[in-house]
Amino acid sequence: MGDSTVFPFFRLGESRFDQGSLYGRLRHFLDVIDPRTLFVSETRLNESVKLLEHFKAGTLPPGVTNAQLWEAQKFLQAILHPDTGEKIPMPFRMSGYIPFGTPVVVGLLLRNQTLASTIFWQWLNQSHNACVNYCNRNASKPTPFSKFFQGYLGAVSSAVTIAVGLNVLVKRADRFSPATRLLVQRFIPFPAVASANVCNVLLMCHSELSEGISVLDEDGNVVGTSKLAARRALFETAVTRMVLPMPILVLPPMLMTVLERLPLLQRYPRLVLPVHSLVCLGAFSLALPLAISLFPQNSQIHVSQLEPEMSVATECKVLTYNKGL
Repeated sequence: MGDSTVFPFFRLGESRFDQGSLYGRLRHFLDVIDPRTLFVSETRLNESVKLLEHFKAGTLPPGVTNAQLWEAQKFLQAILHPDTGEKIPMPFRMSGYIPFGTPVVVGLLLRNQTLASTIFWQWLNQSHNACVNYCNRNASKPTPFSKFFQGYLGAVSSAVTIAVGLNVLVKRADRFSPATRLLVQRFIPFPAVASANVCNVLLMCHSELSEGISVLDEDGNVVGTSKLAARRALFETAVTRMVLPMPILVLPPMLMTVLERLPLLQRYPRLVLPVHSLVCLGAFSLALPLAISLFPQNSQIHVSQLEPEMSVATECKVLTYNKGL
C-alpha cells in the first residue's frame, strides 16, 4: 500500500505525472533532465531493461514495486534512444543538457567579448544544440543528414550574424557611456540565441509543414497526416525555443550587475567567475524544465481545427500529435 500512495500503478511508456497541467509537466520534465541518470551503470541499465521486458511479458518476479518499475523506465528514457534503442552520448542527452551546457552559457555571458570570442561561443552553443537535436531526433523514419546540417548552418549563421552585428552597433553608439555600453553588450547573446533557435526549428522542420505530421486517436491509432497540426506543433516548439534562453541569458547579466558592486567581489575579483558560473547554473536549471513544460509533448487538438477529412476518418473529437521537445 505504501508504494501505491507515492507512486501510481505503473503504465509502460506513459508519464507518472498528469500531463494536462503545467505542474504535472514540470515534474515530468524534471525527471527527464535529472543529471543523476548520467551515473547509471551499465549493469543497472541492463537490469532495468530486463525488468521492463518481464513487465511486458507478464512475468514480473514477486515483490517488484511500482517505484522500481517507474525508476527503470526513467533510466531507459534518459539513456536509450526510443527508436533505435542505442545509448545516447552523455553530453547530448536531455539529462546532460544542463551540466554540459552551463559552461557554454558562462562563455556566452563573459564580459568584454572580442569578435573572435563572440563567434566562438555562439558557434559552440549552436553546435551543442545541434548535436542534442540530432541525437534525440525522431528516428522512426529515415531522415537525410543534410536536413539537420541545413538547420545547423542556418542556426550558426544567424546567431553569429546577429551577435556580431549588435556588438558592432553598440560599440559605434556614441550616446552610450562606457558603463551603459558594457551593460547592453551583456544582453546581446539573448536575441542572437533566441533567433538562431527559431531559425533552427524552421529549417529542420519545414518538411513537416509541407508533408504534415501524424495525428492519433485515443487508442493510439494513426488517423491521418495533418499539415495544420504540423503548423501548430512548429509554433509551440518555436515559442519554447524562444522562451528557453530568456531566463538563462537575461537574468544572469542583471544579477551580476548587482553582485559585482558588492564589496566582497570588488575586493576579490577572482570570485566573479565562480559566482557568475553558479548564477548561470541556477538560471539554466530553472529555465529548462519551465520552458519545455509550457506545452505537452503529446498535445491534443480538436478535429474542427484540422483538415475536413479528419472528421470523416474518425469519430474521435480530440486527436493527439507529438510536438517533440
